[in-house]
Amino acid sequence: MKKVIFSFVIGLGMLTQANAFEGDVQAGKTKAAVCAACHGANGISAVDMYPNLAGQHADYIVKQLKAFKDGSRSDPVMAPMAAGLSEQDMSDLAAYFQSAKKAAATSDESTVAVAPVTTAPALVADAAKGKALYEHGDKARSITACIDCHGKDGASDVLINPNLAKQHPEYLEKQLHAFKDGSRSNASMNQVASNLSEADIINLGAYFKDTSAVGDVSEMQTVTVVKTFSGDVEAGKALSATCVACHGADGNAAVPMYPSLAGQSEHYLVKQLKDFKAATVNSDEGRADPVMAGMVAPLSEDDMKNLAAYYASQTLRPAASKSNEVGQKLYLIGDAKRGITACVACHSIDGKGMGQASFPAIAGQNATYIKSQLEKFRLSTRGNDTNGMMRNIAVKLSDEDIVALSEYVSAMR
Repeated sequence: MKKVIFSFVIGLGMLTQANAFEGDVQAGKTKAAVCAACHGANGISAVDMYPNLAGQHADYIVKQLKAFKDGSRSDPVMAPMAAGLSEQDMSDLAAYFQSAKKAAATSDESTVAVAPVTTAPALVADAAKGKALYEHGDKARSITACIDCHGKDGASDVLINPNLAKQHPEYLEKQLHAFKDGSRSNASMNQVASNLSEADIINLGAYFKDTSAVGDVSEMQTVTVVKTFSGDVEAGKALSATCVACHGADGNAAVPMYPSLAGQSEHYLVKQLKDFKAATVNSDEGRADPVMAGMVAPLSEDDMKNLAAYYASQTLRPAASKSNEVGQKLYLIGDAKRGITACVACHSIDGKGMGQASFPAIAGQNATYIKSQLEKFRLSTRGNDTNGMMRNIAVKLSDEDIVALSEYVSAMR
C-alpha cells in the first residue's frame, strides 16, 4: 500500500510540475546573459565544442540542467553554473532557448571564427555513411537507428530527446565519445555508442554539418552475424522443462496471460530472474510474483544465465492480432500535454528493445500480458524498473491508453 500511495503522489507531482514551474521566456532571456559566453547571446554558439541551444526542447534543457546540478551529468563548467539555479530558473531558461530561432545557426557563417586545421585527420568523414547509419542503424552491430528517437534530420518529436538539427558536429562527436567511454551516463545512448567506431562518430558528425547536403541513402551493407550467448543454451534447454506449462516448449506462450520469452534479450531475462528471487527475500525489493517465487528459488546464477541463453536463442512466433492507431501514436510520439514519453525511446521503432540496457523486446508480446504489466506499473505493484521509468509513465496512462498500447505492441512485427 505504501508503494501505491507513493506512486500516486509522485504521479500527481509530475502531472502538476509543468504548471508549477511554467517557463517565462522574458525572464529566461534575462537569466541567459551568463550563458552567452559559451552558448551565444541567441543560443547559437560560436564555439564548436559548445552546443547550440536555440530551438532545443525545453523538457530536454530542464532535464540536463537538473543533471548538471545533481551531478548525474558531470561537467566542470556547467556544474557551478547550475548549482545556484532554482527549478523556476531552469524552466525560464529552457523556455527562452526553446523560443529562440534555430535558423540563426545557419546564418552568416563568415562571422564565426574557425581555427585552422594544422594536421590531417586520420579518418576522412563520409556524410552519406553518417546519414545511412542515422536513418537505418546497423543491426549486425546492434546499432539502433538514431532516427527512432531523434527524428528525421535530427528534429525530434519526443520532448525529452534532444533535437540534433543544426547542432555543431564537434559537439555531437564529443558527446558520442562521452557516451562510448561512459563518462556521460544514459542507458540507451551508452549501449548504442559502445558499438560505434571512430569512423561512425565522425561520419555522424559530418552528416549534421549540413543534413540538406546529403541525398537519399540506402541501408548500410551488413554481414550476417552468428549470435553468441553468455549462458549455455543446451543446459538452459534442459532447465526449461519446468517452464513449459506457462511459457511454452520453445518460449512461445500459448496462454495469453503469460509472456512469450522466445527471442528476448539475455540481459533482460537474467535481470527478471534475479529480481524474482530477490523478492523472495525482501518483498520490497525485486519483482514479487507468487508463481515465479517458487520457480526461481532453486536457481543458481549460472542456471539463470543458461535459461536466459536458451530463450534468447529461440524464435518468437506471435499470434495474429489487430493493431490500434491510438496505441501506435502513443508508442511513437507519446503525449506531451500529459507528460507521456514515447515508448520508442527505449523499446525502439520495431519494438525489439535495447538488450544491453535491459529494455525488453515487446513486439509481438501477448496483449493480455502487456496490459497486466502496465497496470502493475501504474499501481506500483511491480517496481523493478530502472529509476522508476515505467511507473512514472504508466501512472499517467488511462485504461483506454493501456488497452490501445497493448493491442498495438502485440500486433508489431
